[in-house]
Amino acid sequence: MKRSPAGITLMAIAAMGAGCTHSGQRTTSGAYSAAESRPGSSAAMQWSFDDLAPGKLPPHWVVAETRPTRDLARWEVAVDPAAASGKQVLSLLETNSESPTFNLAIANDTSFKNLELSVKVKAVRGEIDQGGGPIWRCKDANNYYIARINPLENNYRVYKVVGGQRKELGSVNTMLEAGRWYTLGVTMRGSRIECTLDGKRRLIADDRALPDAGRIGLWTKADAATSFDDLHVRAFDQVASAPH
Repeated sequence: MKRSPAGITLMAIAAMGAGCTHSGQRTTSGAYSAAESRPGSSAAMQWSFDDLAPGKLPPHWVVAETRPTRDLARWEVAVDPAAASGKQVLSLLETNSESPTFNLAIANDTSFKNLELSVKVKAVRGEIDQGGGPIWRCKDANNYYIARINPLENNYRVYKVVGGQRKELGSVNTMLEAGRWYTLGVTMRGSRIECTLDGKRRLIADDRALPDAGRIGLWTKADAATSFDDLHVRAFDQVASAPH
């Protein structure tokens, strides 16, 4: 564990094994170069987490924090008989973070700009905050976009984080339950963001703050312990145009 000069805490865990597929083909390491997943390519990546050893991060993922307050949260592949598919998930199992902190798990060897992204999310517990969602165009632990659900607040929101400061781009109220799986989807092309919840478009936003390709990952806030399953991403040139 180390703290960067900018005050961002980072922990990188290297691991060997499978668990990530690219354009339908499984690799032996789960790692991809930025060139393979560059915007405009035919890149498609997915993680089911089922072929990975429990108790570790997926290969080439890192844990980070925005506005750290306590020790890094513990993220790892975990057995879950109630997984959305298969028997394993990627979970934030333990965190003592306080309200200002955003907990991140980042797929380090990814680089997407215009993309379609989806992940299944289950809020497990949390008194300050619950739920979470995907991040994309992630430059570092202080700069990225988020779409997240929160069963405590019964809302679905999209944000940008720039320089460590979060700003809401859109919000919709919706009834949500802890312990239930929801599918969050994001499409971003240029500055236009569309977010779906269980396949229905719920949020539209436009923002130019983060115009470049970046990594994808997962996010929770404060003490929110959350499980994630079936993470999929593909470059926008492989995405069929959605009806408007």
